[in-house]
Amino acid sequence: MEIYLVGGAVRDELLGISNNKSVNDYVVVGSSPQEMKSLGYRQVGKNFPVFIDPKSSDEYALARIESKVGVGYYGFEFDTSKTVTLEQDLYRRDLTINAIAKNLEGELIDPYGGLEDIKTKTIRHVSNAFSEDPVRLLRVARFASHFHKLGFSIAPETQTLMKKMVVSGEVDALVPERVFKELSLALCSDKPSIFFDVLLESNAYHRLFPMLTSTGSHISQLVDASVENLDVKFALWLHEEKLKDITALCSHLKCPKDYQQIAELVAEWYFFSKDLLSHSAQEVLDFYLKTDSLRRQSRFEKILITFKELGIDVKPISEILVALKTINVSKLDKALIVEQIAQKRLSVIGRFLNPTK
Repeated sequence: MEIYLVGGAVRDELLGISNNKSVNDYVVVGSSPQEMKSLGYRQVGKNFPVFIDPKSSDEYALARIESKVGVGYYGFEFDTSKTVTLEQDLYRRDLTINAIAKNLEGELIDPYGGLEDIKTKTIRHVSNAFSEDPVRLLRVARFASHFHKLGFSIAPETQTLMKKMVVSGEVDALVPERVFKELSLALCSDKPSIFFDVLLESNAYHRLFPMLTSTGSHISQLVDASVENLDVKFALWLHEEKLKDITALCSHLKCPKDYQQIAELVAEWYFFSKDLLSHSAQEVLDFYLKTDSLRRQSRFEKILITFKELGIDVKPISEILVALKTINVSKLDKALIVEQIAQKRLSVIGRFLNPTK
């Protein structure tokens, strides 16, 4: 029984960056489920044995060989017998930089040139088996966005293979939830635009997001904005899309409700907000009411952050909102309160639209 640290922990250590994962991934060679359980590890995997160390919560997977038997991420059969070698296990991994192992003595095992690719800053597939798993196309796009600041680029032969995955239809087997997961992880990077660039270059963009009718040419450095909220970056990505297309996309990806609502409201009111003060008082009031700005203040603040990143002067929008909040409803006639609130709000907005009155 031999144990090796594998994957991102080894790669990130070699790159000199901190590994944010709370647990490490290990591969175990020459063992069996019975032996692992007898040593106190808790089994969690069904398709192939994965075990959790109850003390550290680290994951230990038996070395395996994959055989493609169907389409998509789940279309594989696994051999996890004791005869599977470390080199065979590393061969089925996606990228050379992720196919480096380290034994318990600290020795690196690198059968597929990952160390050289780290040196040359190259994202390269290990073998043509890469094309059997469509998730890997998304992972390459995500790694390109995350490691762009370190100077990494995708190897031409890997780009070619990704295009073939689109032509063959393998990319169509991606489940929407996994697409959204990889998209969310890419939005966490400082260069999400690279993620979209890679998808556009490989012709996967419109296969993954078929309901978006735009060409994707509007995707720019806007998604690279230094904002913390991922739902804001999501809205920046979609701000020029048609409202119905955003609704269809969010339904397809099963994204969180806040993501959908903010993206829809930004797209719906983007052009209106660019010249807010040129509209009538009633139109401006409708904007505040339909965005639910007075009740959903936290969400509206994210909308304003998005508008600001899009180059809109949000100061008058914020000032009007503050003024609307100061309206005292306690002295209004309860029988006429709805009408009186509306009139007071229109009066407040009117003073901003025509300050001379």
